Amino acid sequence: MLRSIRPDRLSGALTEFVSNNLGIEYIEAPAFDIFTTYKETSPSTPIFFVLFPGVDPTPEVEAIGRQNNKLMSDGTFINISMGQGQEEIAARCLTDAGKTGKWIMLQNVHLMQTWMKSFERQLEIVIENDVHQDFRCFVSSEPPPPMFPLMEIIPESIL
Repeated sequence: MLRSIRPDRLSGALTEFVSNNLGIEYIEAPAFDIFTTYKETSPSTPIFFVLFPGVDPTPEVEAIGRQNNKLMSDGTFINISMGQGQEEIAARCLTDAGKTGKWIMLQNVHLMQTWMKSFERQLEIVIENDVHQDFRCFVSSEPPPPMFPLMEIIPESIL
C-alpha cells in the first residue's frame, strides 16, 4: 500500500521495518576495523584497499604493523607510493619482503596499469617460493572512473 500511495517514502519505511523487526545490524554497516580484518589475512592473500576522497588506509596499516613489530623505522614495513620509475624498486622490495617476512604497502597502483600484470605474476612467484609466514602485502587503488565502471585496472587474482 505504501508503495502505491507514497513511493517516495518506501525506502525510509523499509529501513524502519527491517530495523524494528530484524535489528539495527541489518541497516548499519559496522565501521572498518583493521585489527579484525588482519585476523583473516595470510601471506598468500594481499589486502586491497579501494581509495576514496578523504580516505587514507596508511595510518591503520601502520597501527596494525606496530602491533606486529613491523615498522618503517627498522625497515620491516615498506611503503611505496607507486608512480613512474617505481616498478623495479617495488619488484625488488616485494621479493625481499616475501623471503624475509617484511610487510609491503604499494599505494596508488591504479597509476601503474601496465605494470599490474607483472606485479600479479611476481606476487604469485613470491608466494609459491617458500614465502615467510610473517609476509603481508597491502595494495591501494582508486576505483575506475564513473564513466568507465567496467574498466579493468586491477587483475582479478589481486582483487
